[in-house]
Amino acid sequence: MRAFASLYAELDASTSVRSKVAAMRRHFLAVPAEDAAWAVYFLAGARPRRLVPSAVLRAAVREQTGLPEWLFDECYQSVGDLAETIALLLPASAQSDDEGLSGWMTHHLLPLRGLDPAEQAARVCTLWARLDTSGRFLMNKLITGGLRVGVARQLVLRALAAACGRDEHELAHRLIGYTAVDARPDANAFLRLVGESAGADGAPASAGPRPYPFFLAQPLQQTPDTLGPVTDWLAEWKWDGIRAQLVRRDGTTSLWSRGEELITERFPEIEAAAAALPDGLVLDGEVLCWAPGAEAPLPFATLQTRIGRRAVSARLLREAPARFVAYDLLEWQGRDWRALPTRERRARLEALATTWPAGALTLPALLIESDWTALAARRAQSRQRGVEGLMLKRAQAAYGVGRTRSHPQGDWWKWKMDPWSIDAVLLYAQRGHGRRASLYTDYTFALWNGPPGAERRLVPFAKAYSGLTDAQIRAVDAVVRRSTIEKFGPVRSLVPSLVFELGFEGISRSARHQCGVAVRFPRILRPRPDKGIDDADQLASLLALVDAAGADPTGLQETTDD
Repeated sequence: MRAFASLYAELDASTSVRSKVAAMRRHFLAVPAEDAAWAVYFLAGARPRRLVPSAVLRAAVREQTGLPEWLFDECYQSVGDLAETIALLLPASAQSDDEGLSGWMTHHLLPLRGLDPAEQAARVCTLWARLDTSGRFLMNKLITGGLRVGVARQLVLRALAAACGRDEHELAHRLIGYTAVDARPDANAFLRLVGESAGADGAPASAGPRPYPFFLAQPLQQTPDTLGPVTDWLAEWKWDGIRAQLVRRDGTTSLWSRGEELITERFPEIEAAAAALPDGLVLDGEVLCWAPGAEAPLPFATLQTRIGRRAVSARLLREAPARFVAYDLLEWQGRDWRALPTRERRARLEALATTWPAGALTLPALLIESDWTALAARRAQSRQRGVEGLMLKRAQAAYGVGRTRSHPQGDWWKWKMDPWSIDAVLLYAQRGHGRRASLYTDYTFALWNGPPGAERRLVPFAKAYSGLTDAQIRAVDAVVRRSTIEKFGPVRSLVPSLVFELGFEGISRSARHQCGVAVRFPRILRPRPDKGIDDADQLASLLALVDAAGADPTGLQETTDD
């Protein structure tokens, strides 16, 4: 535990990519394989489910320190992080336990789940006594499921490659599924991860159902004509579904989400259709809910009804039929095709698609235009078609890993529609977390429920916490502190004085929200110091956007930003 706590502190204190990679490499080489297995698991972004409820931890630390509840809450609000608050409040300890991370996870922390709360509290206090402040902080993070390490997955792969002498791309392939929520890494798992490859072409026979690392697009900020001739690119609609890979190996079908979750059993119609596909095949695409004969997919909210269901009823299959829209070929006849150009992969995919059974498998058409102006006109139809915009893929690009770029002009771009926007009033504010715990950074915005001159009030409609610079956040924080009317726990009610332009990707009516409307992915586009609060938009303007959107083409229905 001490070794990993030291690594965590070193990574948290550094902003240098080179230093972070070097620190992880040293750690992988210094610790036993079973500890390195868990280190990779956490560094790569895995977070096991919560082992102990927050209420148990809060009660245990108050028992240990004698603090009243109100004082603990004040400390928590000041620090902004429960794990850190507890570590700072506990009595100082000179202990620094030498037991490895694997031992702590398997023998002490994982067994906490499911115990009686009193037994959990007793064991947690015993474990706290074995650790210093940094160790307690890490332990608290692990048992609350809140451990987030400030390193990109690509940096972890780089450090692993440097430590074991393997190729980064091959390691990225092997790492798929390693961080699943129910995974329990051990020495054998780590040795399989970094050991010699047993196969060829990056798709060894031992790959089993494992997919490839996903290639990710970057948002297109510039005008598309800067990318060169439109003929150098393949254009497709950008679907609003679940990014997934369909894997056919050893006579079985596996469907993997981009979050490395095996979701095959949630979409039995796709699994059944894929049974007709040949072995040694991996397709990249999107899972959508799509009614037979319909021109556009069903709303994303319909798909959400399938995401959390491991057992799918006959009624749900009828009401929310799923389809796999395949847009790339990654493996064919057991051979890795990712290094081949996009155009060649697409041609083989089109030939393969002629043999597919109708229904749950489909191939989207390419959007072929003579110039960028014509393609922009197609993009303008996005909302009517129930898509987010266009995907642009360089015809000669290989299929990469993550957001890598092999060409100065880039390889994959997402050319999304401009967001809906509206001017709203800041009505409530709450402190942030972690490094922003001392600042008010989480905001609730409201719109007027009537026109100027009428008796009206501000109605909350959306929360947002992204889009402002650090300087703008500090300015808003100062206004929040001097304009607070009332406090509701951590939330402050404000004298309305600030107007902001908010952007969002989707909009629909919602009976669950006070304003009658739900928006998807709300964010702050810019402050509007040029506008007074009376100039902010009305709820009627938001409802007009719902009508303009039509029958929920953006894929939102009774949902909010997740």
